[in-house]
Amino acid sequence: MSPDPAAVVSVMDVGGTHVTAAHVDVGTRTLHRGRSFREPLDGDGSADAVVAALVRCAARLPEGGSGRWVLAVPGPFDYEHGIGRYEGVGKFDALRGVDLRAALTARLPGAADVAFCNDADAFVLGEWWAGAARGHRSVVGITLGTGVGSCFLRDGRVVREGPGIPSEGRAHLLRYAGQPLEETVSRRALRRAYGQAAGTLSPPDVREIALRAREGERLAADVLFRAFRALGLALGPALAAFDPSVLVVGGSIASSWDLVAEPLREGLADAVPERAGRTDLVRAQLPETAALLGAAYVATTRQAADLR
Repeated sequence: MSPDPAAVVSVMDVGGTHVTAAHVDVGTRTLHRGRSFREPLDGDGSADAVVAALVRCAARLPEGGSGRWVLAVPGPFDYEHGIGRYEGVGKFDALRGVDLRAALTARLPGAADVAFCNDADAFVLGEWWAGAARGHRSVVGITLGTGVGSCFLRDGRVVREGPGIPSEGRAHLLRYAGQPLEETVSRRALRRAYGQAAGTLSPPDVREIALRAREGERLAADVLFRAFRALGLALGPALAAFDPSVLVVGGSIASSWDLVAEPLREGLADAVPERAGRTDLVRAQLPETAALLGAAYVATTRQAADLR
């Protein structure tokens, strides 16, 4: 039997190089029919090209949505009004000032309502709703890749201010050694650190650095250990004040969990020794689908608010 269309939400996860679309069965907290669809996306492309890629990906979904769409997109973005605020961030500059909600409402299949949420928030919400953080009331999640994404949750609600929470709830605004955290922990920072240590102007990508560390190269292992320990040192005071029961780590760099977990755990313990072990440290359980599921969860909370 097909699920009730009202229990199916259409979602997209928008990144700088690709977009993924799916229907989510809210009742089972899974992708409808277990399927998602991906299309390449040029983050440097024109606004028309970006919109066309989103519409092309959405058109691959089978019929069965409820007309509710939620898109998980990176910031800076006016999520309430659906307008891009990008400028000088390396992707989606063409969307600055563009009313993406209006453009997509007119073109997405069966769109009756189009909403937006932050991609890091969606990822952590998805892990809380259906993944590694399920059952936890207080959660911090981070994503490691081109930058450091983050989200602070209490009882399934995103928290943006309060004890331990960085400005706007964004860990990338934390500082380490007098610099923004992403100057130490990010794809570009890891490549730069390796290049400087190795004396090369063409350092390998993070995946290759991780491979070299596993093969016994001391330089690669030291570069990664220092970076992820620094992440723990920077996050430690925030976690001490917010007091989550679990820290979920996702993003492309988390695929090297065997090299991330130990130094991150050490940094957290060194930052606030009296809290060592109080927060579970776990790898994301749904690396490919958490943001899609989180976007669907956002749709359910929006609908509940509309009915009040």
